[in-house]
Amino acid sequence: MRATGINHVSISASDLDESTRFYEEVFGMERVATPIFETPVQWLRVGGIQLHLFLDESGRAPSRHHIGLTIDDFAAAYAAIRSRTSDEWGSQLVELPSGQVQLYFRDPAGNLIELNWPDADTLDRSLYPELRRLTDSVPQTSESERAVLYLDGSLV
Repeated sequence: MRATGINHVSISASDLDESTRFYEEVFGMERVATPIFETPVQWLRVGGIQLHLFLDESGRAPSRHHIGLTIDDFAAAYAAIRSRTSDEWGSQLVELPSGQVQLYFRDPAGNLIELNWPDADTLDRSLYPELRRLTDSVPQTSESERAVLYLDGSLV
């Protein structure tokens, strides 16, 4: 037996309606039919998989657990995130040794989200002054320098 793919990712939402709207408005995710469970849940379509939001009013999203989303327009995603978060949004904008970019931020429930972009060279660095090369702050090995986010060769 072996896994053949990821069907869905499930994360908490302290306000299910607010989190659902966030993922619909920022990422164009689509609500799909959702069974009724003991705890309120909303399923969303993102490409060929689903994001499941479940109500958790504890307000304790794991600090490092995260989902990584590939986006098709970095400038639009960056602007959307900036417009929906405070100046203390706690983002990090990292260029991997491969030249791929990761933008980290927290959603309305505090979940860590990572947006992935295939090529830092396609970005106007003057628009993203916080973009930092990982190799400038964390030493890499020859093997870690070969790491890529897109294993099948597709970029977006």
